[in-house]
Amino acid sequence: MPFFITAFSFPATMVFAGLLGVLLTRLFLPGLMGMIVEAGFVRPNFRGEVIPLGVGLVFSLAAVACIVLLYPFLPGQLQFFALAFCLALAAFTCLGLVDDVWGSRATSGLKGHLKSLLQGRLTTGALKALAGGTLSLFLAAVAGSLVWVPVNALTLALSVNAINLLDLRPGRAGKGFLLGSFLLFVAGWGQWPLVFLAVLTGSVVAYLAVDLKARAMMGDTGANALGAAMGLTAVWVLPDGVKLAYLGLLIALHVVAEKYSLTSLIARSPLLDRLDRWGSDRQ
Repeated sequence: MPFFITAFSFPATMVFAGLLGVLLTRLFLPGLMGMIVEAGFVRPNFRGEVIPLGVGLVFSLAAVACIVLLYPFLPGQLQFFALAFCLALAAFTCLGLVDDVWGSRATSGLKGHLKSLLQGRLTTGALKALAGGTLSLFLAAVAGSLVWVPVNALTLALSVNAINLLDLRPGRAGKGFLLGSFLLFVAGWGQWPLVFLAVLTGSVVAYLAVDLKARAMMGDTGANALGAAMGLTAVWVLPDGVKLAYLGLLIALHVVAEKYSLTSLIARSPLLDRLDRWGSDRQ
């Protein structure tokens, strides 16, 4: 077995992968933000300041670069997971970028986009649902037993959209991802596919400061990547019963989000509101 796996314990490998994610993100982030600003791809933040959008592209850049560096030292089975992880990140990041560039706020919510599609009008949200659903089915089909394909595909697709639902205030999506990642580490501890999630966790930690201070927006470009990482990792590492419970929570979140404003619900809870505002400049 390659040196990388035999030379380090599982916890040391997770820490190493996370630190590599931090390092690469800090290396790429300034140049990426400058490039986006120079291209004029900017939006006003909640203070009215114009800031770069789609900066979440840094997650995929850092993660893929990290995986490329680690790839020669991974055993054969983990190399397969690495390729699938990179495919998921690249594809869902591209779908998010399409929504950031061409998306319209005239239609919102998964129900609204699907309704528009049935009426013969293709929206970027409907495109994401169709393409993302197809990709989720493909990744679920190669992930394991065919019996679990519907569960795995729905877990992946809803994880992607769940992070999108949170990305309405500075830092919220990043915090949601870190919380979800922590729970996945606890539930799946000891399973090597978690190494790729560790890379993304480090990347988000390095990026979060600019998001919390409302100096950049990750956009759907970044939210899609984080959701895909969480969903695919959940498919790979969670025991069957835990995976079903996780899927149940995702379904409940989407049902609630279709009926109510998550921002309003968070504001009504002192604990959630405090966590939501923690580290940000919001009053």
